[in-house]
Amino acid sequence: MSQHHPYKTAPEQTSGNNYKTINATISPHNQLNILSKAEVAKLLDSSQSGLYKLFRNCSLAVLNTGNDLDDGKELLERYSDFDISIVQQQRGIKLAVKGAPENAFVDGKMIKGISEHLFTVLRDVIYNHQEIDANPEKVATSEAITDAIFNMLRNANLMHPGVDPNLVVCWGGHSISRGEYDYTKEVGYQLGLRGLDICTGCGPGAMKGPMKGATISHAKQRINNGRYIGITEPGIIAAEAPNPIVNQLTIMPDIEKRLEAFVRLGHGIIVFPGGAGTTEEILYILGILLHPDNKDLPFPLVFTGPSSAAEYFERVDSFIGDTLGAEAQSHYKIIVNDPEAVAREMVEGIKKVRDFRKQTDDAYYFNWQLKISPDLQQPFIPTHANMRNLELHKNQPSHLLAANLRRAFSGIVAGNVKEEGIRTIEEFGHFELHGDTEIMHPVDELLESFAKQNRMKLPGREYKPCYKVFK
Repeated sequence: MSQHHPYKTAPEQTSGNNYKTINATISPHNQLNILSKAEVAKLLDSSQSGLYKLFRNCSLAVLNTGNDLDDGKELLERYSDFDISIVQQQRGIKLAVKGAPENAFVDGKMIKGISEHLFTVLRDVIYNHQEIDANPEKVATSEAITDAIFNMLRNANLMHPGVDPNLVVCWGGHSISRGEYDYTKEVGYQLGLRGLDICTGCGPGAMKGPMKGATISHAKQRINNGRYIGITEPGIIAAEAPNPIVNQLTIMPDIEKRLEAFVRLGHGIIVFPGGAGTTEEILYILGILLHPDNKDLPFPLVFTGPSSAAEYFERVDSFIGDTLGAEAQSHYKIIVNDPEAVAREMVEGIKKVRDFRKQTDDAYYFNWQLKISPDLQQPFIPTHANMRNLELHKNQPSHLLAANLRRAFSGIVAGNVKEEGIRTIEEFGHFELHGDTEIMHPVDELLESFAKQNRMKLPGREYKPCYKVFK
């Protein structure tokens, strides 16, 4: 079998939508070449639904790497003739793709990194189906959910025992300005100079920049095993296809398990400017850090951007103060226009994490001690009824309010970029958000500021809100 490229490609062809596509057969590169007949049968579902549909949609998103398309519904419609199937042979398997986006190939051969990501999709779709979908009792309790996430990350080979803590999670928007993107690269460069690895949501913008910067500094420091981890989930992968630098990819079953994977795996978090999705991430980590059981647990959290983003972080900070209070504000530092200071803050914070884990005999590679409440773990389905009935009031502990605000922003993300969410909005109209005025007014102001700054979709696209705020 070929160890580097597809061994065969069909001539380039043009789809009915005039997007150039290619047919090809791809061999795995040192990974996942054995499947059972039952596993293959599930993925060859002739009804074009269920597991096959999930596998097809995620595979198309991976093949779309490099395109500035952040609309899952549009991607599926653009390449409606795309098909992928498993070719099982005595020696293992191959993947046959039909109508794949041309940008995934060079001179008729699939780009190696994209090929690796394609087999990662296969690995994770099968594993998650067997471990989660087919065994719902394995995620029936909070402890069971964490155990399942541990097993998923272990199956993806993302946990490395014996390595000192050095993984920085970087969050931020895919719709950022060129100046903000360049700043994320400089921060990644400073992190890499200090031997730190990068984990992001794997997409473009603030998810790509830190990785790109770190590749240069890792090369300067002769770090040949730098990790650029991308963690995604099926609903968002079409909007945030893995960027080309990601060398370890995993697909979690839903956004809640994706977020928990970030905080269990990472040793510190940097937040760059973003939109509703970044706010969801901020509310998630604050909901964890505000939990009384995590009071003494070190977890460095830094918000940063160039000088042009100062007003953005002032608005975010004000929103957090108005809704969650001063205690929430105490859990992060805002550093503007100083990449070296950000990197030094992370290094010092991660040293505290290492000392704490050592003293408490906790693993360096998975944060077992972090308490995550069920409100942040249970999947939230953003239906119109669920969005309307969210408890957005201050008559509850701050960590629970953060969890409910997180759900509100998660629903907005779904309505903006996820295929199912977009179709739901088209069919039933706007999501409605109801709550106390002292909560809803800051929410409305923050979302309006994001829309004015083109942070809700890619620049150049007209943004149509998928929500209405009732105060």
